[in-house]
Amino acid sequence: MTTLIVLGIIALVVFLVAARSIRIIPQNRVAIVQRFGRYHRTAESGITAVVPIVDKMLPKTDLREQVVAFKPQAVITNDNVGMQISTVIYYQVVDARAAEYEVANFSIALEQIAQTTLRNVIGNLILDKTLTARDEINAKLRTVLDEVTEKWGIRITRVELKEIIPPRDIQQAMEKQMQAERTRRASILTAEGDKRSSILKAEGEKESAILKAEGEQKAAVLRAEGESEAYRKVQAAQIEMAARLFDALGTAELSQEALRFLYLKTLPEMAKGSANKLFVIPSELQDLAGTIGTLAGGASMATEDSNKPVKNGGLDAGGP
Repeated sequence: MTTLIVLGIIALVVFLVAARSIRIIPQNRVAIVQRFGRYHRTAESGITAVVPIVDKMLPKTDLREQVVAFKPQAVITNDNVGMQISTVIYYQVVDARAAEYEVANFSIALEQIAQTTLRNVIGNLILDKTLTARDEINAKLRTVLDEVTEKWGIRITRVELKEIIPPRDIQQAMEKQMQAERTRRASILTAEGDKRSSILKAEGEKESAILKAEGEQKAAVLRAEGESEAYRKVQAAQIEMAARLFDALGTAELSQEALRFLYLKTLPEMAKGSANKLFVIPSELQDLAGTIGTLAGGASMATEDSNKPVKNGGLDAGGP
């Protein structure tokens, strides 16, 4: 019975020692193992063993990227403008031993060095540069902080200016300036729109005038071609008429008056076509028309003379 009790006690002691000796470290974390109060080794993630009483494992260190946000702090620019700026810093532990032994309280140390660095950087810039050069300020802060925290086993991955709060009067002046800038841009856009509209209108009128001129030119060309074609058809008809006339006459001998009469008789046949709007009258026919007009005028005068009463040398019908 005593033996069983002793064995049970020994088993319990062994179990407790094993429980105290075997440790499990999660992924992306490491643990510092001290032996007799001094640094012994850095235990990686997984199962690790320590010697009870001799070894001591410190709280686990997170190797993931972490973020810390600082409250707004007062800074003064190079042109003596006070403002409030809040920052956000992203960092990652790359050396757990240095992070444990090189700095007592990393969070407080990081906040203080960030505030000091921010004041130095903003103190070398004027207000306008501070408001417009955030990327440049972020890069400067990251470079300076990374140089300081490198010996602490910390790597600064990113620094951002979360908020910039200028004084109230500066904000009002900025709002007025922004409003004036918007008004100026609106005026420029309106002027450019009017200019573009005028250009498009002028181009439209120019193209319209060009198209109108081209249309008139084509119409004139078509009219000229139509008249030329009509003239050619008339000439062809006259040639055809003359050929038929000569074929009909054969070797017969006719006077000039007869030939003119036959030509005038053929003219109505030439006028039957829809395109026959132009006729060429030979000069002989014009001479004939003049002769006929002269003869007609003489005959009319003779008729008038015959109708007049004879007064001289004649006998009055009522005389003896």
